[in-house]
Amino acid sequence: MDVQTRRSLMGGAAGFSAFSLLASSRVGQAAGLHRQGRANPVGQAKPVGSTVDSAVGDAITPMGPMPTSARWAYILDSTTGTVLLSRNAEERMPPSSLTKMMTAYVVFAFLASGRIRLEQEFPVSSKAWKMEGSRMFVPLGSSVSVENLIRGMLIQSGNDACVVLAEGIAGSEERFVALMNEAAHRIGLHNSHFMNVTGLPAEGHYMCALDVAMLAQHIIRDFPHYYGFFGEKEFTFNHIRQGNRNVLVDKGLADGLKTGHTDAGGFGLCASSERNGNRIIVVINGTASTNERAHEGERLMSWAFSSFETVQLLHKGQVVEPNAAVWNGEHRSVGLAVADDVSLTIPIGWSSKVQISVDYPSPIPAPVVAGQKSGHVSVGLPGQPRVYASLYTVSPVAELGFVGRLMARFGHAPQ
Repeated sequence: MDVQTRRSLMGGAAGFSAFSLLASSRVGQAAGLHRQGRANPVGQAKPVGSTVDSAVGDAITPMGPMPTSARWAYILDSTTGTVLLSRNAEERMPPSSLTKMMTAYVVFAFLASGRIRLEQEFPVSSKAWKMEGSRMFVPLGSSVSVENLIRGMLIQSGNDACVVLAEGIAGSEERFVALMNEAAHRIGLHNSHFMNVTGLPAEGHYMCALDVAMLAQHIIRDFPHYYGFFGEKEFTFNHIRQGNRNVLVDKGLADGLKTGHTDAGGFGLCASSERNGNRIIVVINGTASTNERAHEGERLMSWAFSSFETVQLLHKGQVVEPNAAVWNGEHRSVGLAVADDVSLTIPIGWSSKVQISVDYPSPIPAPVVAGQKSGHVSVGLPGQPRVYASLYTVSPVAELGFVGRLMARFGHAPQ
């Protein structure tokens, strides 16, 4: 007698609307991210030349293809988990100094657990002092506080600061890198692997744009007390003043996170901003210059906020099926309500294009307990991934006794 029942309603007049491309909302997926497509095999990063040709190509968006000069790009509405734009988002890429976001994540974890303190000082080794690339210029043989080292790592992108932190926490850069890879696996960065703490070019060192966005989301949610370091506009150390290299932060368009550059990876950026209760995370990499990186990052951030709106589709406890059939019950039906709020980010003006479907086993056998999980509701556009939330029964239904079951067999069940 168990038949699956589906009922679909169009959005619009009833107030039901939704959209999800490549990702679903937090309803039904705690991480808020859904992977789609084929990643490069483990250990086989896609070859990248010594320089990046960032010729304009199309990214996937809900409104159709959109050109971008970034070779790799991913935009996420972090509030609802909706992907707004994607280009080569699961392709392995050289992350350059975006790596320092993972270094910071591990440092923040040690701070949050009380295993290190901001005022604690770490010694500067010869290895750290000799680091090439961007630096905060730590003096050889000195000791520097964790707080200043974090600022040097995130604001000045100091490779020397990263090594001092790694050696101070784990004893060596190699041991700290092992902690980075363990943390990446734990939080679901399935297409990332680290060989150093700085992002300097190394075989087997890679991330993908989707993982960068996921890492940014974890930093913001897991360590809100330390996220503010990413948004500081300048830092002076050893009488040397350096500004934040993230131009979106410097212009007040983002409250974090990081930039990066190598010949192999081109110019990259991860930036986040919150407006009207919605947080957007933008990841681009593989642009040809600092100016192109800044222009494209600013353009895409502005586009994301101006082109989408967040709509609350369903409220927790809202009855979406008032008369689900009950088998052998004292009542012939029971109401089904949604277990969680369902909100999604959709293109502005697209609410009439989306659908909601109610899916539950019918009839539901008695006895029925109030709050019993019975099926789910799904929302989305035709042909796109669905977003799911559980349904539960709103009232109990007792099972018929022997006489009642006998009467039901002859078509005289109670109303």
